[in-house]
Amino acid sequence: MLERDNDAKAELDAIIETIVYLYTESRRLTKLAAREVGLTGPQLTVIKLLDTFGDLSLSSLSERIRAQNSTVTGIIDRMEREELVVRERSTSDRRVVFIRLTEKGKRVASDVHVEPLSIFRMVLATLSREDTSDLLRVLSKLGKRVRGIVRERETGAGELTPDAET
Repeated sequence: MLERDNDAKAELDAIIETIVYLYTESRRLTKLAAREVGLTGPQLTVIKLLDTFGDLSLSSLSERIRAQNSTVTGIIDRMEREELVVRERSTSDRRVVFIRLTEKGKRVASDVHVEPLSIFRMVLATLSREDTSDLLRVLSKLGKRVRGIVRERETGAGELTPDAET
């Protein structure tokens, strides 16, 4: 029984190490590409998101890069000073602020050919359709559980066990 537990732990550790490796290398490549055009990794991510999806609200941008609104506001402040983006209030809801690329921001977006997370896209494209579906199903479960743990910790309602469903 102990050997089986050790095998299971070794498999979990290998999964975690692989996820960390993929994430770390993707960030490293993004930072290198960003540095070549005088940006930070998060700034390049914002530029590429805006280039791909068009104008985004601050809250939508925050969700997409998985950062707090206050963090994204700081990134946008610096990008606005560099004339890469502008803020524009929504005409339908004055509480909503959209972030838009300037002409300079669009030029930078077109000059940088390495997209954030492109390494993930390249390796995922090599998977079979069935493996891709299986991976999405498993990762969705994990994401749901992590969101539950985050909510629990943020509200102080306690800690979830690894077996807890959210």
